[in-house]
Amino acid sequence: MPTVALLGTGLLGEAIGLRLLAQGVKLHVWNRSAEKCEALLAAGAEPIDHLAGAARSCDTVITVLRDGPVSADVVAALGDLGGACCLPMGTMGISESRELATQVQAQNGCYLEAPVLGSKPEALKGSLLVMAGGDTDVFEAQLPLLQLLSGDPKLMGEVGRGAACKLALNQLIASLTHGYSLALRLVEASGLEVERFMEVLRPSALYAPTVDKKLERMLGHHYADPNFSTALLRKDLQLFLREAPLLGIDASGLNGLLTLLKRAEHTALDDGDYSALHELTSKR
Repeated sequence: MPTVALLGTGLLGEAIGLRLLAQGVKLHVWNRSAEKCEALLAAGAEPIDHLAGAARSCDTVITVLRDGPVSADVVAALGDLGGACCLPMGTMGISESRELATQVQAQNGCYLEAPVLGSKPEALKGSLLVMAGGDTDVFEAQLPLLQLLSGDPKLMGEVGRGAACKLALNQLIASLTHGYSLALRLVEASGLEVERFMEVLRPSALYAPTVDKKLERMLGHHYADPNFSTALLRKDLQLFLREAPLLGIDASGLNGLLTLLKRAEHTALDDGDYSALHELTSKR
């Protein structure tokens, strides 16, 4: 089994770490807030007290950090990577990922972006959807590790294409959640029972399983214990809107949704499940 350094042990990072430990991986862990490593340390991980030089005894460095700039700063603090592979699993921009690949090469490492779709439950079960970007030989070398986290890790192409896939998917999360929220608001305001509406929606081509996953939260206004927060959804939508013009895409239609999500800042909705977007579509 490989030796892995895991940098970033938030909700998803912790679950990834627990899965790797359960599969026999030797794991070293670091987080800016050290208390977030406690569950992994209790499960058998070793702490990284100082980032400098921490990668030289590892085969792979997995980062699960907030964004591209934070990932670049933390990886830079490692110094010489000693040939280790840097495997960022958080969401970042296409250009950010390509810049990080160049940085990693300068630090004597190899690079494979590997953003994931899924959160804590999927990570613990090893059923994350991995969309990698990088050289084929690097992907093949990391495949046994990725298969501990995903039933079918996919190589999307060169560096940047995995990041593009992840940004596209997260934009769909935002847009679908917004669309379903508006539909539910109209249905309820008209006096139509939501379940009658769902009886028509479920067998139609318009149906997506996410609506049933979030329906109870939306109708019950229950957003605690999130797997993916409103704040992170807003962050990723902002990232999509920043990257889109660089690729010649007019994504201005999403600006209204971003404005809506900004209303959650500095409120309890920001830390809640992203389906809290439903609260923002009410005039009340």
